[in-house]
Amino acid sequence: MSIIEIRKLTKKYKGSDEPAIDSISLDIEENEIFGLLGPNGAGKTTTISILCGLFRPDSGEVKIGGFDLHTDLEKILHIIGVVPQDIALYPTLTARENLTFFGNMYGLKGKELRDRIEENLVTFGLEKFGNKKISTYSGGMKRRVNLIAGLLHRPRILFLDEPTVGIDVQSRNVILCFLHELKRSGTTIIYTSHYMEEAENLCSRVAIMDRGHLIATGKPTELINSNPCFKNLETVFLQLTGKDLRDDV
Repeated sequence: MSIIEIRKLTKKYKGSDEPAIDSISLDIEENEIFGLLGPNGAGKTTTISILCGLFRPDSGEVKIGGFDLHTDLEKILHIIGVVPQDIALYPTLTARENLTFFGNMYGLKGKELRDRIEENLVTFGLEKFGNKKISTYSGGMKRRVNLIAGLLHRPRILFLDEPTVGIDVQSRNVILCFLHELKRSGTTIIYTSHYMEEAENLCSRVAIMDRGHLIATGKPTELINSNPCFKNLETVFLQLTGKDLRDDV
């Protein structure tokens, strides 16, 4: 059953010659980890930003959890969680203070909120550092708190934009193991990454985007087996998107 239905979604930024995303259509099933992959400028972040209600599309239709993005955004916001690529934490506050602030934004209070904060700090190995300011944290520790902030309210759908970028191996392992457990609990996860091996091992299905278009969708094994020259998801990705550098400007 599709929990997210996207039909002919298009977005063009002012001053740009080409659309950031161009008439993409996609179904994401309930309780899967779905990877949205592509080089820089492919349209991944734009797509997620639209699905989270941050940007309005120029055209197209989206339904999330049965709700229409255009008319039921408030209802959608209650069932989704968002973990952005940039660390969205206040550096002068402690982890517990940050999580209390974000929990309050979701309407959580009192013992319920305190219990959820402590449970997640323990899960991510941060209970001893909960009263330290975020500015003193390593990159991996910040990533873990950033993730907790997006799931305190136990969303049905979790959007993750590059959740393991630039962190140590141990922090990455903790996050990926947790995502597997989260999926088993019934949460649908939409995940972007530049780490193809990570996506291959984590995702139920993936979609590869390039220059605003969807160019392939399927299970990682299906895509790999579709051509004898494909050894892994990285070779699929490079074959479909090319080897030219895609530097941001």
